[in-house]
Amino acid sequence: MTQPADALIVVDMQIAFVSGPDAVPDADRLLERVGELLERARQAGAVVVHLQNDGPPGADDEPETPGWELYLPVKLGAREHVVRKPRDDGFDGTALGQILVSAGVRSPAICGVMSEMCVAATAKTALARGYHVVLPHDAHATYNIPAVPGVSEEIPAHLASRVAAWSLGNQAKTTLPTKAITFA
Repeated sequence: MTQPADALIVVDMQIAFVSGPDAVPDADRLLERVGELLERARQAGAVVVHLQNDGPPGADDEPETPGWELYLPVKLGAREHVVRKPRDDGFDGTALGQILVSAGVRSPAICGVMSEMCVAATAKTALARGYHVVLPHDAHATYNIPAVPGVSEEIPAHLASRVAAWSLGNQAKTTLPTKAITFA
């Protein structure tokens, strides 16, 4: 079974989050999966939007610092964009919505980091705006959730990502692997 999408939203694949000792767990797998989606979207001529988080001063993703730079190469053009964002939700205070509407997008695939923060916030707004959201389960990631003494042990990152996807409800197609996503 395949799931068609007509756009790809790549969320916060910035150097600080996907490389080096502070990368999300299994960052190499994430980079491979997102790279596959990116290549297929470009080959199909689908709209590609790279979201780039502007972190606060001193954060790993503070603008104009090495960690803020996008890790994967961007091919800017009429169908590929970079959208800087000041908050978790990629639609909040940005041109993302306008780009998608102008291109006639109906079904964006969303991938990247962090599953429970920027990926989920962007997916929830897309769903609220009537988009058919595709969230490949193996193309978004986060960090382990630290233990809280007396409350819970550490929660592994892969479980946190799964819960984040589950929280979107049954409106989003979240159970398909990257290999099942096609682009129109």
